[in-house]
Amino acid sequence: MATDRGRRAALLDAALAAGVTGLALADAVLGSSEAGVLGYVLLLAGTLALAARSRAPRVVLAVTLLAGLAYTARVEPGPIATVPVLVAVYTVVSLGHRALGLGVAAPLLVFAVASNLAATEDATPAGQAIQEAILPVGWFVAGYVLGEVARHRRAYVRQAEERAAEAERTREEVALRRASEERLRIARELHDSLTHQISIIKVQAGVAVHLARKRGEDVSEALLAVQEASREATRELRATLEVLRDSDGEGPGHGLARLDDLVERAGVPATVTVDGPERTLPADVDRAAYRIVQEALTNVVRHAGAATASVRLAYGADALTIVVEDDGSAAPGNEPVPGVGLIGMRERVSALGGRLRAGPRAEGGFRVEASLPVGRPA
Repeated sequence: MATDRGRRAALLDAALAAGVTGLALADAVLGSSEAGVLGYVLLLAGTLALAARSRAPRVVLAVTLLAGLAYTARVEPGPIATVPVLVAVYTVVSLGHRALGLGVAAPLLVFAVASNLAATEDATPAGQAIQEAILPVGWFVAGYVLGEVARHRRAYVRQAEERAAEAERTREEVALRRASEERLRIARELHDSLTHQISIIKVQAGVAVHLARKRGEDVSEALLAVQEASREATRELRATLEVLRDSDGEGPGHGLARLDDLVERAGVPATVTVDGPERTLPADVDRAAYRIVQEALTNVVRHAGAATASVRLAYGADALTIVVEDDGSAAPGNEPVPGVGLIGMRERVSALGGRLRAGPRAEGGFRVEASLPVGRPA
């Protein structure tokens, strides 16, 4: 898209330069004064330079100005020398270089007016002489105003495109958030309806196996199969719930190994501290830890108005502790409103048998602390 736009601009500039060059040469050939070799060289230098006005507007303005001054001094004053400068002034002003356009065009204006007055014949009426002398001023004012109009129009179009893109991003975010909320609802229903029942089956089977062994009786293969199946069902259900809770549907690929990338893309300066020897975590704990840090940093960017944040991971003997703090505007005594982010974090932690605390810090800012067990039985 950018390449096509640049190609179109180059073609338009080349066409404009060719048109102005043709008009200038025609005026020089048909004019009352003989331009000479130097005059034609100056004309070509000033007009052909317009072919590069979009790529190097300031250079083109300087070239057209010097060529215009030289042509006015060595050949004759008139529009033939000032039109290329007028186009160059329009270009730099439309691109936002207003002061440069005025500053560079001023010498040519003064010189053109003085040259026109000096070239006026004595028999010319005073009003006509003044009109011819100040005509270049009107041209340059028109060029400057047109450049301002083009600049404002370009800014308006750019802002409209940005607003449209932002609206599209907002629509996508709303759709993704609604899908995430639906996944969370399904995960909650599965957790509430199945986890409890499977846990009861698992506990009852375990108790039956324990009592049978305690009495010295043979344990039925069917009973052992029920116990093992309940354990496997618990693991599978946790994995399913974790996938449902993942906002982007790529849960298995996200873990603490990608924490540095997550923090770098967080949108707020953040530091990472690790306490204790790092070790391999269970896959569901690893994914949950990543998602908790992700949600906490997302909330910092969206709601806290914080300048910095910190992430601390503490590897304990039986648990991984995650602490995310910021220096935002949260004040003690203001309990957080449980949005989708906090609800999702609580559900992740609860599904793993951990604990979550979230709230304002005494010194200001917000703190999220999660403790995830890492040594639990399957």
